[in-house]
This record gives sequence, structure tokens and C-alpha cells, in this order.
Amino acid sequence: MKTVNTQDAVGCVLGHDITQIIPGVKKGAVLKHGHRIAPEDVELLLSVGKEHVLVWEEEDGLVHEDDAAARLYALLAGENLHPVGPSEGKIEAVADTEGLLKVDTERLLAVNLLPEMMISTRPGNSFIRKGEKAAATRIIPLYTTPEKLEEAEAAAQGGPIVRVLPFVRRTYGLIITGSEVYRGRIRDGFTPLLEEKFAAYGMERIYHAVSDDKPEMILGKIREARAAGCDMIFCTGGMSVDPDDQTPAAIRAAGARVVKYGSPVLPGAMFLISYLDDVPLLGLPGGVVYAKNSMLERVMPRLLADDPITYREIAAMGEGGLL
Repeated sequence: MKTVNTQDAVGCVLGHDITQIIPGVKKGAVLKHGHRIAPEDVELLLSVGKEHVLVWEEEDGLVHEDDAAARLYALLAGENLHPVGPSEGKIEAVADTEGLLKVDTERLLAVNLLPEMMISTRPGNSFIRKGEKAAATRIIPLYTTPEKLEEAEAAAQGGPIVRVLPFVRRTYGLIITGSEVYRGRIRDGFTPLLEEKFAAYGMERIYHAVSDDKPEMILGKIREARAAGCDMIFCTGGMSVDPDDQTPAAIRAAGARVVKYGSPVLPGAMFLISYLDDVPLLGLPGGVVYAKNSMLERVMPRLLADDPITYREIAAMGEGGLL
């Protein structure tokens, strides 16, 4: 690369994209790497503050940022992602479908620990919609060496860093527990709130029931929901430590494998995650129903994608769990 005065650069080949930023209007490349500078380009370059430009001089043994980004993208992207770019030396990974974004944290860190390399992603285990950006990659300088890229490829060996798992669980059953609702003393406020939450994920309710606090009645409703073929079953209420709170006992009586009762996330401390055969069976405390962001939102994308959740993973949610 060689720095030249912009007014003397006519006929030279740009070594990098030229970015124009108009606050609140646009940010993007107005001239691309490899463009041969024409007389009419000089005023444009000066208008974006480029009184000097880097022009390309061929040199063996170096990899340009666009080509380097393509090699990093090959390490980055797994299934259900497609590339956009390169632009300004960067390639973005865009989701082909809505689903669960999975990030291999260790491989991501291994690449980002290397000089001149960078891969940036959205948070792992989060909900991503079709067409949204999942990640982006580039090198820091305009050129790097093949050896540095080979080091990055070795660091990421063993699988893609980012992938999108499509949602496969779409139907659910909803069991509202509480004698006050069952006997008509108060209106059921949980159902409409949960229906709104689940509709955002494109889910369909195929079973609904209201139960007394008696564990045998809750158990019967769970069995009915399982027989209806629900992909997931949610029991609300009765999740605390009061004598009348019998929902966890009914879930255990159904034969469910309890992963964890209780979470280090607020709202959601009394949350219960279990599996009845292969069907997620969740106990929802009242706080997660009313809150816009709670333990329920933390785990829903994983449940929808049939991505098993472990006891340790729930315990680790304490960092950042005060929502």
C-alpha cells in the first residue's frame, strides 16, 4: 500500500473501500477496493475527508481484507446462514430462517485472541428472525499474511462458530392452576398474557385447561395435554412454597425428569424445567407471566429448537440474570 495525495491519485487503484457517513442518513462505501480513481472521483474523495488515499501496489505474500474476510467467514458460518458482502472489508452472516442462534464460545474466543482477526456475533442461545444479522467478520488491517489466516483456521478447527437451529416445536398446552381461578373467584389473567408471548414465536395452542390446586387434578390435566400431542406443556401458578402450591409435586407425579426447580434469574426464581418423555414440561411462576423479560424469555428459543438445557447452564444464568 502507498499513501498518495488525492489530487495526484487519478489512475491509481484504491486499496480499500471509501466510506461515507451522513449522520442519520447513511453509512456505506461510495468507492470500492479495486476501483481505478477517475478525475471525477477526486472531488468525491475530498468531500468525505480523504485528502490522501491508500492505493494498491501488488506485493506477493499478502492477503487483501476482502479475501481474508471470506476465509474467516468460512470458519464462522454453519447451517441456515448466508453471506452478505464483502463491503468495507466486512462480510456479514444473515439468518435464512427464524430460530435459535448457537455460538461456539470457545472457538470464537480462540480466533479473537489472535492479532488482526475479529469475529463479532449476537448473543448465543438467542432468538433470531429470518433476515437478521447473526455475525460479522473482517481483519483489522487492510492486508494480512497467509500464515496468520492459517493460524485462525487452526484455532477454529472442528466446526462452525455460528449456526441457526430452526424451531421445531410449535404447539403447546396451557394449564392454569389455582383454586381462586378454578372456582371463579377471580378472572384468569394468565391465559391472554401467555398467548401473546407465545404468538410472538409463531406457536399454536392446542390444549387449555383450568385446574384446582389439588395435585391429582393438575396431574390429570398434564396427562390430557400430553395425550393431545402438545410439543410443550406449561403449568402456571402454584410454584411457590405455600401449602396450596402443588404444581411441582404434580409435575413430578407425572413422571417428568426435573432438570432444575428454581433459577438464578429474576423474574423467574421459582421456575421449573422438566421433560415428560421428550416433551418440555414447564412450571411458570406468576412473575414470568407479567414481565416482558424473564426466565421464560431466556429459555424459550432453546425449547422451540429442541436444544436440551442442562442444570449447569441454568445455574450459569445468574450472571446477567437480574432482569
